[in-house]
Amino acid sequence: MSTHVTTRPGAYADSVRLLQVSRTVQGVPGVATAQVAMATPLNVEVLEGMGFALPDGSGPNDMVVAIRLEDGAADGTLGEALAAVDEALAARAESGPSEEAAPRTAGAALRRSTDAGALVLVSVPGANALAEAMDALDADHDVMIFSDNVPLDQEVALKRTATERGLLVMGPDCGTAVVGGVGLGFANATTPGPVGIVAASGTGCQQLLCLLDHAGVGVGSALGVGGRDLSATVRGASTREALRRLDADPAVELVVMVSKPPADEVAAELREYAAGLGTPVEFALLGPGQPDLTAATETVLRRLGRDVPRWPVQGEVAAGEGHLLRGLFVGGTLCDESMLIASEALGPIRSNIPLADGLGLGADLDAALAVDAHTMVDFGDDALTAGRAHPMIDPTLRLEQLARAADDPRTGVILIDVVLGHGAEQDPAAALAPVVAGARPPVVACVVGTVADPQDRRRQVAALAEAGAEVHLSNAAATRRAVELVGGSR
Repeated sequence: MSTHVTTRPGAYADSVRLLQVSRTVQGVPGVATAQVAMATPLNVEVLEGMGFALPDGSGPNDMVVAIRLEDGAADGTLGEALAAVDEALAARAESGPSEEAAPRTAGAALRRSTDAGALVLVSVPGANALAEAMDALDADHDVMIFSDNVPLDQEVALKRTATERGLLVMGPDCGTAVVGGVGLGFANATTPGPVGIVAASGTGCQQLLCLLDHAGVGVGSALGVGGRDLSATVRGASTREALRRLDADPAVELVVMVSKPPADEVAAELREYAAGLGTPVEFALLGPGQPDLTAATETVLRRLGRDVPRWPVQGEVAAGEGHLLRGLFVGGTLCDESMLIASEALGPIRSNIPLADGLGLGADLDAALAVDAHTMVDFGDDALTAGRAHPMIDPTLRLEQLARAADDPRTGVILIDVVLGHGAEQDPAAALAPVVAGARPPVVACVVGTVADPQDRRRQVAALAEAGAEVHLSNAAATRRAVELVGGSR
């Protein structure tokens, strides 16, 4: 097969758009593989792993166009593929002649806005988020920062400013929120209800949303505060403001505070703060000896006087011959939860987001998954999303590692999460099912979603189960099942 690799110095498009361009070019008859991406270190590593040799001197400010043609591709296929690249990059949403050009900065957008209470959403490269978010705060607006890779000192500065002004900074790396009954980012489609959520965890929030939805309980507000808000550096700055707002909302009967493992002293301070509120707060803070997210949801249901349902499972797998558990996650909090559960039965888990020092994996994913130890990888970690879309949007990296884990005779079970929602990939099961069907070891999956999501949880579950996976709604239950399959206790 012939390959073509060129760079376009100075050309730029965001990672989501380049993913769409790549998929368009991939669909040209005769094209075996196509990748159009910025030449960030991570993307260069991926491209080289796919067998593409980049020109010397390629850097993050260069756009790479890499195309591999099928054997026997018709003459002119490469020209058609390159033309498809140009057409896809040039495509713009059509606008009427009287419409103004879209504003290029938050400041420009705010100067046009007539809504004094509007929430400003910032989704730019992390290095550029500070200026846009500060413009929003200076204009007396709350801000949701979808961007990841925002420096920690800048997060602290933004939240200090917001605290002084009685404003709320949601994020950075806030991928999920429900504000005024409207889902933002990756939020799942649920109905309003008596529960309010404060989330220092995007996929943790989504797990709660979907478990509560299955139990028939709605969520009126879910305020994301960013995964570092409960760290010793940020000290819950946005969490306090979010708790205060939900406490003041008469529609909220119970608040749930969900977080990946927090700093102990910050958790204690927030529990003390919550004790002074008029609305009860249920804490779902992951950590050793703490309830998992499903158990926390069941406590919420009991406090509301609701029945705890049976969490659904579809399909059933048998134990394989390997001895290692391989967890491949798009959700960092789901990865944390699974490590906490699995480590109780299997001992230490190696990860790129380890629970303890000495358990880290290197940046080389191929080498990391080659270690003779139980491993869990969060493909949504900032180090793996620099210059490319989140794996809930672009599954390429995980699919590659899933195939490698499936071919490894040491693998005893593969544990994956599939997270649905408004901003997520439209049909994740379509890409996962062929790999699952061809996998030698059993695959246990947790599908976090609702039947009203654009992807339709029922359809995704059915496709994965038909391919041979055992599919759970509860990530905790899926993890315990995976542990059981490699010889650990439930």
